[in-house]
Amino acid sequence: MTNIQIQLTWEDPTTGERREPKLDVPIAFGREFARLPAEVDGQRVARMLLNSNEVSRYHALITWENNQLVVIDQGSVNGVIVNGQRQPRSVINNGDTLQIGPYIIMVTLANHATPPISNPPSLIQFNPNTNLPDPSLTPARAVTPLGSNFPPSAFQAEQVAVQALHATGLPVDECDFLAVGGGLGSFIWSDLLRISGVRAEKIVALGLEPEPYARYKRLCLNSQIPLHERLRSNSDSCPDNIWGWPSYAWREAWHDLSKGKPDTALRYLWQVFGEPTFAETYTPRASNVFDSIDREAKRIGWSQIYRYGRVRAIRKTDDGRYCVAYSRGQGNHAFFVSRYLHLATGYPAIQFLPDLQAYREKYQDFKSVVNAYEAHDHVYEQLERQGGTVLIRGRGIVASRIVQRIYEARRKNTNITVLHLMRSPKPQGNKFQKATRLVKNHYEFQPFNWPKSCWSGELRVMLEQATPEERQRLLTDWGGTTTADRYDWQKITEDGLKEGWYQITFGDVLSVERDAQNRTITQIKEKGFGEMKLVADFIVDATGLDAKVQANPLLDDLVKHYNLPLNYLGRLAVANNFEIPEMRNGKGQMYVAGAITLGGPYAAVDSFLGLQYSALVAVDGLAAARAPGLRPLNPFSSSAQWLKWVFNQSP
Repeated sequence: MTNIQIQLTWEDPTTGERREPKLDVPIAFGREFARLPAEVDGQRVARMLLNSNEVSRYHALITWENNQLVVIDQGSVNGVIVNGQRQPRSVINNGDTLQIGPYIIMVTLANHATPPISNPPSLIQFNPNTNLPDPSLTPARAVTPLGSNFPPSAFQAEQVAVQALHATGLPVDECDFLAVGGGLGSFIWSDLLRISGVRAEKIVALGLEPEPYARYKRLCLNSQIPLHERLRSNSDSCPDNIWGWPSYAWREAWHDLSKGKPDTALRYLWQVFGEPTFAETYTPRASNVFDSIDREAKRIGWSQIYRYGRVRAIRKTDDGRYCVAYSRGQGNHAFFVSRYLHLATGYPAIQFLPDLQAYREKYQDFKSVVNAYEAHDHVYEQLERQGGTVLIRGRGIVASRIVQRIYEARRKNTNITVLHLMRSPKPQGNKFQKATRLVKNHYEFQPFNWPKSCWSGELRVMLEQATPEERQRLLTDWGGTTTADRYDWQKITEDGLKEGWYQITFGDVLSVERDAQNRTITQIKEKGFGEMKLVADFIVDATGLDAKVQANPLLDDLVKHYNLPLNYLGRLAVANNFEIPEMRNGKGQMYVAGAITLGGPYAAVDSFLGLQYSALVAVDGLAAARAPGLRPLNPFSSSAQWLKWVFNQSP
């Protein structure tokens, strides 16, 4: 039998994004294109590259034998796992799952394949005026930087004449250092500049909210992390303190000790010394982090640095600087010109599953189907009053927190059940060299979303020195989507499974509809059971955030205007010091930070420590360029500045 086509479906091990290629059999899998056969038994082979060191150069072959689909291990090191069992050779059927290295791939025969849902990209945009998640906005309707009379036509040029800016009659201000974003990335960069001797009046941060953590705090609260709960960050990663000492654990221990609680104080310190082998990893309380940032913001003069403004476009100027066109309100436009520019725009959008977007557009129902990062407290309030069933989509840190919140709601009303829909089982965690991540009940656990040595250890150096192709392999093997290794979350899951109120189901979604009782009906194709329906009062999408360049109109315009390169994840390609070399303009330099750089020289780019590290290497670059007023830290000046931090004195 010839021309057999199958659909392969998997989630990218780094970002969790879905891949769904349709290929003709036979199909060869491997790490190196040159090692994969071009033909098998006279038939042309579809060659599928899986860029991971856990995948052998020629790993496996799917072919058709005796009217059966067969997968054959080609002598690989890590083998082929079929439906959770390692098999050298196995017949595979519609809906079976293969694991090849870190890739968990579902096989669907072409005549059983689900027709793609015709929708625009499934994202929930942040409203460019309010900075809030706005489900009424989609990428197709998002306002583009050049979509009105502002910025002016001069911005069509490669370099904008500063004289042309003044000719518009609009305000034109200048500064030495300009941060675009106004969030945590901008704050950390500005903080380091202040500590390095730059005066507050020489720095400007453009953003939509005066609190640098405002959007982050809102996303935490929406995803059910209240102020008393702990964030997923380590003890010494302190946005308010580049030295990391005293860490959050020491501060919390000292606070409890002063309140007469020596037992809890010692427990925090033991966590730091014993984690993660002998104790659960310490993470700080959300309120402590936000309060600490408030203190540091006041110390460095953040209120003087921050300016309200929605940035519309960025261009090089004809005098070796950059011009930022921004809006201060309806019809109130202005320009900033700066020699040194820092972009930290954060996540531009929230991922939203296409079938759930289709449901909301069809029924205009924004109450029953919600994203975990939207405000959705009404879900838990109704559950506590009336009980009901919640269907959770996605697995990871956010899904675990949603399960915990429902567990808390069950204390008030036990008539609450959870259906957790996952696309495929997770029989084995990511591997790298001799290390393997722990997996329990199909959750993959480790203290943080990346191995800790990615932050400042040998894995950081390894990634920095790697080629782009090697970086893709490393990031794929390390993986980015996991659940924090918390005992309470594991116990909630185990108790829920035993007691029956928590159920895990695997399958592909065919459609999401609404019944006569206004309940959601999710029709899935489940392995071993054919098609079935899942009835729920609410659906919570916990699949995460999106940081691709095209999801951000500002960055998309910048990339297209200057033909900037992107890395394999569709993010900005940056040098090891987080500069965009292609944006050099005379002595002008542009640096970037955050999730929009994932795939580059650093793994944990959207963590507190990742933002601090990118700021450190960027400021080193500014020091090498002899940026005005900037004095590189040395052991003496750093110690002096640390003492000023301790005594809460201005830098």
